[in-house]
Amino acid sequence: MNFKPEKKLGFGLMRMPVTDPANAASVDVEQVCKMVDLFMENGFTYFDTAWMYNGFASENVAKKALVERYPRESFTLSTKLHAGFFNSLEDRDTVFNAQLEKTGAGYFDYYLLHGIEAAMLPKYEKFDCFNWLLEKKAQGLVRHAGFSFHDTPQTLDRILTEHPQMEFVQLQINYLDWESEWIRSKECYEVAVKHGKPVIVMEPVKGGTLADVPEEVEKLFKEKEPEMSVPSWAIRFAASLPGVMLVLSGMSSVEQMQDNISFMKDFVPLNEEEKVLCHKAAGIINSRIAIPCTGCSYCTEGCPMHICIPKYFSLYNEDMRENLAQKGWTINFTNYEILSKDFGKASECIACGQCEGVCPQHLPIIEKLRDVAAHYE
Repeated sequence: MNFKPEKKLGFGLMRMPVTDPANAASVDVEQVCKMVDLFMENGFTYFDTAWMYNGFASENVAKKALVERYPRESFTLSTKLHAGFFNSLEDRDTVFNAQLEKTGAGYFDYYLLHGIEAAMLPKYEKFDCFNWLLEKKAQGLVRHAGFSFHDTPQTLDRILTEHPQMEFVQLQINYLDWESEWIRSKECYEVAVKHGKPVIVMEPVKGGTLADVPEEVEKLFKEKEPEMSVPSWAIRFAASLPGVMLVLSGMSSVEQMQDNISFMKDFVPLNEEEKVLCHKAAGIINSRIAIPCTGCSYCTEGCPMHICIPKYFSLYNEDMRENLAQKGWTINFTNYEILSKDFGKASECIACGQCEGVCPQHLPIIEKLRDVAAHYE
């Protein structure tokens, strides 16, 4: 296919910097503008947003920081339709038209049916979303049609067999999930390759997990490449796979972007020895991580108790890596107390299950919140 971007790094507008940590929609637009400028100046052009990112503010920020400041043909913009936000044929167009208005883009270079998994697939099929998306393409409102995916390789194979017109697939791929029995990155990737579909990679750093690695892993990487950052190994691992056209990085600061640009501007794939090192790192990390949450926050929007699930899981993971028997206390006990003033406590979970229904990682969130409550409360 001839629509692959020249450079393999995309700017994921999902974890943008905010002015108020308790409000995901309080995006620091000024800082995002600086990041967009830096990105474009270095020859990168792909921007990825979605209806609910950053507390539903991401598409608006894309308009302010990108669309209103650069010629339309100078950048590539993607967004998505999520099953949680339509319940009729008309709703699909209501969301799509609102996205056109929010972004001011006129059209979308890439448009995705968002986060397909077995539980959501019947809804996308009931409302004929695959054909609806192809109609948008025929109308010139979408240039390339595809979907993002969180489920089994068997389900992916079925979708690509039944809907061969889909041009690309967005998959969660990183060296930690490559052999995961839940995410099954490798197997899903192989299905996409079998069908000849270019792959866009999401979560290459697994929501920051592969940036904040155990000391043993950091030492492993630094001994091999002292000048390369720890996150660079994760992004380069994904970008080195044949058939991967782009790797999205949800950059939250200018510093993160500068680091990513430093090794992706003139990208060099990992050699075999470096790939082995990544797999060794995965083994070490998997033996120590308590809750493999990526911080996507899909679970929080519909939480009736307003529990900041990913934030609590992040605190808990940090503490589980500590020698608590020796320390007895960490700053995260205070951090938890501060967060619980603005959000529901973990113990206030009513086990309604909506969070587990939308979790791309298929985590037992209710059970894990009990662990968090037992630890901090």
